[in-house]
Amino acid sequence: MQNCREPLIPNTLSYSFPAISTDLPIWNYDGSSCYQAEGHNSDVYLHPVAIYRDPFRRGNNILVMCETYRFDGRPTESNKRRTCREVCDQVAGEKPWFGIEQEYTLLDIDGRPLGWPKNGFPGPQGPYYCGVGADKVYARDIVDAHYRACLYAGVKICGTNAEVMPAQWEYQVGPCEGISMGDDLWMSRFLLHRIAEEFGIVATLDPKPMPGDWNGAGAHTNVSTQAMREEGGLAEIEKAIAKLSTCHERHIRAYDPRGGKDNERRLTGKHETSSIHDFNAGVANRGASVRIPRGVADEGKGYFEDRRPSSNCDPYVVCEAILRTICLDE
Repeated sequence: MQNCREPLIPNTLSYSFPAISTDLPIWNYDGSSCYQAEGHNSDVYLHPVAIYRDPFRRGNNILVMCETYRFDGRPTESNKRRTCREVCDQVAGEKPWFGIEQEYTLLDIDGRPLGWPKNGFPGPQGPYYCGVGADKVYARDIVDAHYRACLYAGVKICGTNAEVMPAQWEYQVGPCEGISMGDDLWMSRFLLHRIAEEFGIVATLDPKPMPGDWNGAGAHTNVSTQAMREEGGLAEIEKAIAKLSTCHERHIRAYDPRGGKDNERRLTGKHETSSIHDFNAGVANRGASVRIPRGVADEGKGYFEDRRPSSNCDPYVVCEAILRTICLDE
């Protein structure tokens, strides 16, 4: 995980539980060990930006989200939070809310989806989504442990469910305002990998872990501004969707870490996805690029769901791209 590390606080310092991230010192780490610096100039700075309670050590222990900076003060290439924060500050008056549906797949240590036959496949998709029973869902204990860890840490997790492909799950984070969406999602991912490690299981965010007639994994992003949440907000939602329709290729490049290459395997027009090549929108249409929920259309206000981001997207990049398009008209 690239922008989240547990702080190393020297024992020589007096330490009390910090109230805000600026109470913590700037720290550093060896960037040459993770391709962020060269060996002869290896220190990368950690600037604390968000504090979470540590669900593993508990007590007064904390986990700290940090931004990473080079020796000359420039953000590292992996630090996408910096520019996202700047955009969030510019549009703070519109009170943008986000909620992201994080899908993931649990794998055995051999890379096979957990619970799948080692020399075959489970039955066709259909009975697994929101399923119950040992023949329908696998590793609910891991899912529940992750949920509890997020609640303890202070991550705004708000739901979870078994997904369409067996061994695939989803949890939802939000609503979060502005930059906190990226902070909470990255921390929730760290906790997911850490919990899975405790069980000897691998959690993958690959958007298409199994080729063939199996659903991929996304990070559906639900978005609203204050104007969308107020009376007559549906018109504002439709305006935002019209803006998104003119920037489809730019958003596709922003919606996975490989500039759209990962999403090519997922956004095929099948398995509840739109085609990566085309933009479309509709009410209650899970085969659309952007969906307006039925309840929102009925009530005339609320939010929209951008279904294009991949499960391994950087939420800072996704949120920044959306705000630049719908709020800054870029």
